[in-house]
Amino acid sequence: MGDPSAGDEPRGVRSAVVADFVIALNPDAESTLPFLVRLPLRDGPVVLKVRDVWPRTAKVYCHRALGWPESPEIVERVTVRSCERRGAAVDLVLDRPRENRSQFVFTKARGRDVIFWQTARTARQARPNVSLPTARAAGQSLEILVDAHERYPWTFSHQQASTYRRPLPAGDYAVQDGGRIVAAVERKSLADLVAELTSGKLRYPRADLAAVGHAAVVVEDRYSAVFKLDRVRPSTVADGLAEAAARFPSVPVIFCETRSMAQEWTFRFLGAALAHDREDAAAGLLEATRPTASLSDIDQ
Repeated sequence: MGDPSAGDEPRGVRSAVVADFVIALNPDAESTLPFLVRLPLRDGPVVLKVRDVWPRTAKVYCHRALGWPESPEIVERVTVRSCERRGAAVDLVLDRPRENRSQFVFTKARGRDVIFWQTARTARQARPNVSLPTARAAGQSLEILVDAHERYPWTFSHQQASTYRRPLPAGDYAVQDGGRIVAAVERKSLADLVAELTSGKLRYPRADLAAVGHAAVVVEDRYSAVFKLDRVRPSTVADGLAEAAARFPSVPVIFCETRSMAQEWTFRFLGAALAHDREDAAAGLLEATRPTASLSDIDQ
């Protein structure tokens, strides 16, 4: 490992500064934690492996990393306003208008050291006390297509599915049968959904989704979170959702509370849609191959 503040600069970006909060891809392909973060503490940087790039809908699980790679692939770099250790926690404040305050909590669970990355919102949010099933979706293992432009895609590592990256004409996740896409899901954070609703841009991807046989928009949050918004009128968002439901009834917006629940719902939906499409195809084949009875045959 080299100097953690050197050798990691993407082209066209200014020289590394210790006071930057840096996110990079984890070079360990075997790790279930796909990202690295570097916390610029006064007594030296701390490097952690993390599951996600920000705790938007739930706490993000972290683990100590051996060090910072010599030539990391940088995902994001943000100037830090403050990064202070307070007891068993590190408070991080970034120099940007949104997603700027968070905390890394070093604690113990079931006798082992664990680290969680949280915000005030995710710390308050009640987590669903459920265990997700591991059974197949509609009795089958899925091959899920992931849009090549999806920046931090779901891996479906908990589900019986494999993923393949490629450009998709609609949605972020899809399944196909015989080379034809039969179901697609557009994934949204609440912030993304609000931005597209208030700008009117949501209509265009919804129209593309409506052209698919089975489609939905999945939000990694609760519907009640709409009415806690403070930068836009909640009624504006609620009216926009209602208008979208009336305009595109075949593309529902599903609120799934957390990232893991949204991923699980998508897995089940894509499996059910694929099974339904195959049943329709089999029924059509049956109709096409059934002999036509003449009136004389019926009379007999």
